[in-house]
Amino acid sequence: MIRERRSKEKLVTYYEKFTSTGVMDPNVHPWVADSWEKSREQGIPSKDLPKLIKLNKEELARRQHLHHAAMEYLNGLYNQTREHFNVYNLSLLLLDQECYVMKNYALPFFQKSPGELEGSRLAEEDIGTSSISIVHEHKVPFLLFGPEMWIKECQDGDACSVPIMVDGQLVYIVTIVSVEQESLPYSAVVSLLLSIKYSMEQHLTILDQLEARHAILDSVPFAVYHIVPGGDVVYSNKLGKSRLAGIDAVNNDIVANLNDVVLNYRHTPLYKGFKGIPSYNKEVTWITQRKTYEDITTVIPLEQEKVVTSVVAVSLPIEDLRTLVAHAVGYKARYSLASMVGETPVFITMQEKAGRVARNNNHLLLQGESGTGKQRMAHAIHQASVRAAGPLISLKCGDILPEVLEEELFGSGEYKDESRPGKLELANGGTLFLDEIEKMPLHVASQLAECLKERQLRRVGEDVQRSFDIRIIAACDSDLKRLTEKGVFFAPLYEIISKSMIRIPPLRARREDIPLLAEHIIEELAEQHNMPVKELLSEAKELLMSYEWPGNIKQLQGVVEQAFFNTEGSKIALKDISLLGETGISSAWKEDKEIFVEAWKVAGGNISRLANMLDVSRVTLYRYLKKFGLDKE
Repeated sequence: MIRERRSKEKLVTYYEKFTSTGVMDPNVHPWVADSWEKSREQGIPSKDLPKLIKLNKEELARRQHLHHAAMEYLNGLYNQTREHFNVYNLSLLLLDQECYVMKNYALPFFQKSPGELEGSRLAEEDIGTSSISIVHEHKVPFLLFGPEMWIKECQDGDACSVPIMVDGQLVYIVTIVSVEQESLPYSAVVSLLLSIKYSMEQHLTILDQLEARHAILDSVPFAVYHIVPGGDVVYSNKLGKSRLAGIDAVNNDIVANLNDVVLNYRHTPLYKGFKGIPSYNKEVTWITQRKTYEDITTVIPLEQEKVVTSVVAVSLPIEDLRTLVAHAVGYKARYSLASMVGETPVFITMQEKAGRVARNNNHLLLQGESGTGKQRMAHAIHQASVRAAGPLISLKCGDILPEVLEEELFGSGEYKDESRPGKLELANGGTLFLDEIEKMPLHVASQLAECLKERQLRRVGEDVQRSFDIRIIAACDSDLKRLTEKGVFFAPLYEIISKSMIRIPPLRARREDIPLLAEHIIEELAEQHNMPVKELLSEAKELLMSYEWPGNIKQLQGVVEQAFFNTEGSKIALKDISLLGETGISSAWKEDKEIFVEAWKVAGGNISRLANMLDVSRVTLYRYLKKFGLDKE
């Protein structure tokens, strides 16, 4: 609130009347009167300035660093009007939202040096009524005349304060205090403070908005650049700076001109952008002295009066895009080492070794009979590794025709009118799980060994070399070393993937774990299907432990799943267990219709469940349904 000049003599009379008798004159401004009352109630001395509460040096330095943007801005404003302050003996103060002085400019405030005043608190509970306390309370500009201040020692000067508000919140108070009252042009002081208020609020609001935008831009998985004609980068987000540093384009925080760094600059969308031609999601090859890489780039020209003044470029490296896609489609670990259940010594030894192996970066070979849990182990090792944030891609070599496997692994070039990445590229930065690797054709294994050695690949039908970084976890149902010695498997590839090896024991070698496994399967089923957990009775456990389990954990999974869904009550008894006779689930189902039908019955006619039990894809299962003349319905 900006007020007209008041009679100082009358204000002195009102003040002395209240301080001596406690009687408030009705002519006293209501806000001032209210503050006088509070000052008196709090016992604040009205004669001399008391010792002020002050921040220690460390806390003051911390707050000044926190508020450096406001201090630097006000420094600039003060330097432009310094002469005005000197002529009229004005003191300028910047206070934070708790009324601590962050900066004292110009004339000493109440004869205190700047160093003595900075860090002091000038709140109502410290110095009583002041323009600072009025503004802090009411959040509007206020001009306070000397005799209205609570402390008589301070009444030689008038003061005007304004609140600095950002997003509706008080963040600072700016105060001007005068000593030579009679010559003070109040209109000029008020105008100056209101200008400071408006400009600081606008400046701080813009800074907050920019900070939010920077935080957003730094969090997105894209490199963002603002580039001016000639190739100078005037802004880049966090990822953009990282990309520029990767091609040696940053030296002491100074970004080199892209025209000097990118060897094919004139053939990129950036060059076209400065001609007013935008590009959207275009695959671009960038050639630099350091390396050549590809990304998906969008370039938007910014124009003023139909003249391109700069461009904004947004790019996503293709390897990052593949990782995002891999995660989006669920290419990540579903199991952890903790999800693998067992207490037998052979299991504990295997689990501990898996934990150790997960921490190194060697390629890994998992060996064990069909159904022993090699896939779960691969997931668990990936999740426990340093590559856990990367994708986990799986490829079952036995399910794919040899001529198709090559393209699935390495990708296909543009000879098919569409260049497509293979599993090696999709797994970049993560893990590629190759199941049934013993079924990989020799010529494909030879190419894979060469790629893993060189850490580069070529898509089928292309000559472009592409770098990649993956870990291979291979799984084999049989003795891969023996197959290699017989010449059935490519020896150099075996040497690469067998640097680390884990043998997964068959279920019959860890019978004591069978009840734990069965109960764990029941708990997982109950959670997946939002059903209550069912109790596995001791007689049922004994039956499960007595069986040889040729299909291992996968067969146990099918048997327990069948019992879980087909048991009406909350307890699974002996009569609820069906072991599919003495043959179990083995590869015989592929040739024997009766075994296949029996397995189908155990799965309750559910295609997905049966595919899981037999460890095949739904497509493969449909092929066998057709072979045996069965209706999938």
